Amino acid sequence: MSNTKGHMVYLNGEYLDLQKAKISVLDRGFLFGDSVYEVIPVYNHRPFAAKQHLDRLTKSLTAIHMDSPLDHDSWIEIFDRVLASSALTDKMLYIQVTRGAYPSRGHAIPDDVTPTVLVAALPTTRRYVLEGVNVITVKDQRWANCRIKATTLLPNVLAKDAAQRVSTHDAIFVKDGFALEGTASNLFMVKDNTVFTSPLSANILPGITRSIVIDILKTHHIAIEEKMITLDELKKADEIWLTGSVQEIVPVVLLDHCAVADGIVGPMWKRITRLYADRVEQETT
Repeated sequence: MSNTKGHMVYLNGEYLDLQKAKISVLDRGFLFGDSVYEVIPVYNHRPFAAKQHLDRLTKSLTAIHMDSPLDHDSWIEIFDRVLASSALTDKMLYIQVTRGAYPSRGHAIPDDVTPTVLVAALPTTRRYVLEGVNVITVKDQRWANCRIKATTLLPNVLAKDAAQRVSTHDAIFVKDGFALEGTASNLFMVKDNTVFTSPLSANILPGITRSIVIDILKTHHIAIEEKMITLDELKKADEIWLTGSVQEIVPVVLLDHCAVADGIVGPMWKRITRLYADRVEQETT
């Protein structure tokens, strides 16, 4: 991260140079992945959909039996100060809260929790994908609580690696014949002018971009249905999208090396992408 040298991060109540920010080797986030995180996109030096991300952070913390260490205004104050210190053009806010560091390593959750709290502005390359990407499908081998935005992401890392090893952009998890979501994204499918997306469940992360896209669809009276999508249905889709906070809305034109419909980005994606850009501009300028 040489291009972040001299940039300030927030760590446990202090503002430090990123290169000097350190945590204990006994931190439970490091040892067990006992932690949750958020990634907030930044436009024009302003975080986008910060409240939604903080609400999800609180839900993730509640799910692992932790309270949020800060209130909303305190988070925003930290975001502003960290962003003001960063000269990065393309950046995101990375927030991680772990259960903290304790004198000995043990699985039992400590009675008194002193969390580790990190906020950093990190570089990102926001690619506006116009030509579409190719993806593969993989067996879902993740844990049973994907709704929690936890840092235990090894299955996601391995699935992404499997995609890259065959020169594809990403992987879509399939479980019991149903296509669920990407390694760091939610899944949308278009068929006969109706948009479909997997309903929220323990197997699906409640994506912020997902919720914004659904709101845009409803606002503009475009048919949207939340339903389980079979792999066979996905293969017959008119359009496939992957959505995420940094990557926004990515069109898929090849699925398991076969063309999606006619193999080019579709008209619905073009329309929703324009509407999404309008929403971002309204909220960050």
